[in-house]
Amino acid sequence: MSRPHRDPVRLTPRRRRRVDPSLVVGAILVGALVLLALVSFVWTPFDPLAMDAGTRLAAPGPEHWLGTDKFGRDVASQIMVGARTTLLVGVVAVGVAALVGVPLGILAAMGPAWLGALLMRGSDILLAFPALLLAIMLSAVYGGSTTIAMIAIGIASIPTFVRVTRSGAMSVLHGEFVLAARAAGRSGLAIAWRHVLPNVVGLVIVQSSVAFAMAILAEAALSFLGLGTPPPTPSWGRTLQESQELLWSAPRLALFPGVAIALAVLGFNLLGDGLRDVLDPRMGGRS
Repeated sequence: MSRPHRDPVRLTPRRRRRVDPSLVVGAILVGALVLLALVSFVWTPFDPLAMDAGTRLAAPGPEHWLGTDKFGRDVASQIMVGARTTLLVGVVAVGVAALVGVPLGILAAMGPAWLGALLMRGSDILLAFPALLLAIMLSAVYGGSTTIAMIAIGIASIPTFVRVTRSGAMSVLHGEFVLAARAAGRSGLAIAWRHVLPNVVGLVIVQSSVAFAMAILAEAALSFLGLGTPPPTPSWGRTLQESQELLWSAPRLALFPGVAIALAVLGFNLLGDGLRDVLDPRMGGRS
């Protein structure tokens, strides 16, 4: 009696997750920005603060890659050093927002109902004050500076971190592992540290990337209004402000810092979208 014929088992290769183009492009743009800022610490084509009346408004060329401004300063050097200011403001502002907003979001989710409602209504009130308005208020009292701009942007970004963290924490608290931890007698602080915080880190990272892009825009706007980084420290926003009177005769002076701001914001936004797709478990099966 012949044995039944069986088709050989075909081993199918494991499906590889498609690399998100947003993540790749965002990482490249953000990496270029960070590299530009790091290089500016050790080398720039010229001294970004050096003025040369003989080369005022020079066109881009082999010597001055992006030309010079109305004071004879090298534009490329100013763009490079301005990247340092942009990253500094973003890191400090997002750090302030995350360090304050994440604990408050977890507290709003795990605390009593009245405390959660109080924190959320307080965040709604703070959300009504944009970073620009808050910076104007603080500058009226303490004067315009990079520090005031960083603090104002950070405070204005706290409500979004509170909302995102609370939303993620509420989902985690309904998990069986949290119920098991409570049944085992673990304290609320231990549950927050060991179970809630690790599970909302992904959301916080994504929100940090998006908030970084908003901080770049806010810093540029504040510097444009004279409420951000004071002269002579190079700043992309103030470079735009100084070039507006030469918009028709030398539009490149506004083009270069404008493109730098746009690419930086685009990079962090794309990076945030890509990280969301990678870190969100609900998108784990997407290819």
